[in-house]
Amino acid sequence: NRLILIVEDNEEVAHFIASFLNRYTLQFAKNGQEGIDKALEVIPDLIISDIMMPYFSGMELIEYVRKELNLSTPIIIISSAGNEENVLTAFELGANDFISKPISPLELIVRIERELMKV
Repeated sequence: NRLILIVEDNEEVAHFIASFLNRYTLQFAKNGQEGIDKALEVIPDLIISDIMMPYFSGMELIEYVRKELNLSTPIIIISSAGNEENVLTAFELGANDFISKPISPLELIVRIERELMKV
């Protein structure tokens, strides 16, 4: 069973995402720092992260996972801050995909499956 790490400071959003990902094993983190700690602990098959979070933003999380941890784990960013600058920055730092909120459950599942096929 594939393990997905959801890094999201808004508990309602995290539960919403989790509600349609029941075919996966899920781990949760409430901020970027906790996300990095969990990623080291469980080595997820995929990371889903928000951008705007306390302690470590989603951008910092991407950069840390890629440069410091040197993990190629697919990272999907989900954010309401889906302006062009954020999208480009996320991709430049090493994100594999970017989805703007509000989230379409079907779209997220398709994008997750696409990334997991590559691993």
